[in-house]
Amino acid sequence: KKDLQDELKQSMLARNELKTSVLRMVLSAINYYEIQKGGAGYEATDEDVMSVIQKDAKQHNDSIEQFKNAGRQDLVDKETRELEILKNYLPQQLSEDEIKKLVEDAISQTGAKSIQDIGKVMGALMPKVKGKADGNLVSKILKEELSS
Repeated sequence: KKDLQDELKQSMLARNELKTSVLRMVLSAINYYEIQKGGAGYEATDEDVMSVIQKDAKQHNDSIEQFKNAGRQDLVDKETRELEILKNYLPQQLSEDEIKKLVEDAISQTGAKSIQDIGKVMGALMPKVKGKADGNLVSKILKEELSS
């Protein structure tokens, strides 16, 4: 959180309006999270901050999809630029191949045989990919593996 506040000051001094706006939005979301968790005395951990940023990034992805469907390229571009700034504060995302390998390991580890075992596999898999991969992508790859 402190790093984000420092970056906000720097972007304000550099008059980088887009980055300033995105950082203000993230810090506001973090403050809201802290209030929800325990009021004025609660201090968000680094993990809390990551989860807030990931939630924001997911919302941006959803918005991009909605705007594409509505034919609003101007808003798609704006959301995409904001998402790029957010990605700088997230851990490196896993590639599809890396996810596929983790999915295969989890399937063999849990002994899953069919699509009915998806809950068991996701339970074993999500702690390994949390924050490093989109849950929807993981689920899609897992369904493909279990149905083949």
